[in-house]
Amino acid sequence: MAKKPTDLDPSDGLIVDEVGAWAAEKHDRLRKYIDAYRSVRALYLPPKGTGGAGYIELFSGPGRSRLKGSNEFIDGSPIVAYKAAQQSRTRFSDLHFNDLDPDKSSALEKRIAALGGAGHFYSQAADAVVDKIVDALNPTGLHFAFLDPYKLEVLPFSIIRKLAAIPKMDMLIHVSVFDLQRNLRRYVAEGDVLDSFMPNWRGSVDVNRTDHGLRTDLLDYWLGEIRKLGTSPAEGIELVSGPGGQRLYWLVFVSAHPLGRKLWEDIRNINVQTRLL
Repeated sequence: MAKKPTDLDPSDGLIVDEVGAWAAEKHDRLRKYIDAYRSVRALYLPPKGTGGAGYIELFSGPGRSRLKGSNEFIDGSPIVAYKAAQQSRTRFSDLHFNDLDPDKSSALEKRIAALGGAGHFYSQAADAVVDKIVDALNPTGLHFAFLDPYKLEVLPFSIIRKLAAIPKMDMLIHVSVFDLQRNLRRYVAEGDVLDSFMPNWRGSVDVNRTDHGLRTDLLDYWLGEIRKLGTSPAEGIELVSGPGGQRLYWLVFVSAHPLGRKLWEDIRNINVQTRLL
């Protein structure tokens, strides 16, 4: 089979991802949250503070994307986040971007540099590189991680546990309900993906429930495990759907501080969508 040709952005000649139009919703929420907590972030940056404010993506992609079925190109989440922080006049002090594909990581590094920025760029499995990133962050700082994997199996719970060990770490997590819906019964039967994503789930979830009830119970269990880490998911979890009504992903915001969760509640309703909670 012939290899699919690599998409290039004509504006810079670098590679891109292909995404659906609904990616704009994630990006709008990401942009608005970064702007909403600019005044809090400033408390950790000179001249007011020294703890720093880090931004982390473990599944960053190349920084630009082409909308599926079109020739329209848009910024990916790393560029959205970088520009939002610039425009808020409270830049992140540390940028950590990882993508398993070294070509994507290299393209992102060039794009950030073209905007006048610099950061740390990695090309490793997310569950391996998270240790390096956590070690590099100032534990007294205020940090934000955007976790945006395409499928559940690349987001083991160990990643969330390690990030949550930093006292002031906010996380916005994309949970692929499309992946869980399509592969639910296989994941339940085989166990390995769910065992990694939400350890010890089997003793707490009734696998004989309907598919809808089982998915809801699995998410409730996962949220409960996050709460045990000393951090809390916000009450509002967005269920984002595609243009045909297909359920795509949940956006879950997690923060150890009530202010972070309040800010998320203030900005999360970009469009009217079905909410899980």
